[in-house]
Amino acid sequence: MKEIQQRIAASFDKQGLMETLGAKLALVADGEVHIALPFSKHLSQQHGFVHAGAIASIVDSACAYAALTKASQDYEVVAVEFKINFLRPALGERFLAVGKVQNAGRTLTVSTGEVRAFTDEGPSYKVVALMQTTVANVRRDASSATTRPAG
Repeated sequence: MKEIQQRIAASFDKQGLMETLGAKLALVADGEVHIALPFSKHLSQQHGFVHAGAIASIVDSACAYAALTKASQDYEVVAVEFKINFLRPALGERFLAVGKVQNAGRTLTVSTGEVRAFTDEGPSYKVVALMQTTVANVRRDASSATTRPAG
């Protein structure tokens, strides 16, 4: 398990978006990954809630990394599709995206996720978003191929 935790931590550290958002890897377990996000005015939309794009990004990453815990060592994962439902405004001092594998296949993995909003008033939370995602397992050498526009 320690090897998987290190692999996911190294991959997470390469994600510029997670760094930009201020998100941190909080937990890596077999089939489950948590990503923490503190509230920031810089992530808010016009009403003061955390923007849906930031919420979707952390739960998408949590679900994908949960899938990666089940993938073979020579594979990476990439999102094929996801659906997200926003249940209430993303209000809180901190947020936690929880991704869990529901079914891990040879080529596709289905994960579900939720984003929890916490306030400083206690340990309870409110779920602000739910996600279901499908990711594809791709060979590491194929996933690292990059194409650049000519010019």
